[in-house]
Amino acid sequence: MYKTIPVTILIIFLVLVTGCASLKSEFKEPTVSVISFRALPSRGMAPSFEIGLHVTNPNRFSLALAGVSYTVSIEGREIVTGVANDLPEIEAYGEGDITLQATADIVNSIGLLADLVKQPRDTFAFELDALLDLGGIYPDLHVNKKGKISLAPIQG
Repeated sequence: MYKTIPVTILIIFLVLVTGCASLKSEFKEPTVSVISFRALPSRGMAPSFEIGLHVTNPNRFSLALAGVSYTVSIEGREIVTGVANDLPEIEAYGEGDITLQATADIVNSIGLLADLVKQPRDTFAFELDALLDLGGIYPDLHVNKKGKISLAPIQG
């Protein structure tokens, strides 16, 4: 009787491992694109930004995005870090947009502002590093995008 318990446990373990492996093989990594990155009218001295992401889900099941954590660097300086959890569900074989709004930490922005005073310009290099929590058993999705942003005042 006691000899069959280890064999039973081993069989259960193998079934679970095989089942999880088959689930993972069906998962196709979603793609994430930066569709907008713009300066917003700021409140006080700290600049505010709106970051638009477009997520494409190539899977036959929907993705309930649990959250995102992100860091934005401008001209190599880490300016914004943030999180969001009010995210849309991306339907199976569907697409959706995520809008992140962030205000820069003024202490971390001082170097960028000093650069702007020394060498005025309207366009800066940015880098977005984000981690999307896809929820459940799916792996987190790491996104790293680089581009240019205009900090010219918004005409309105």
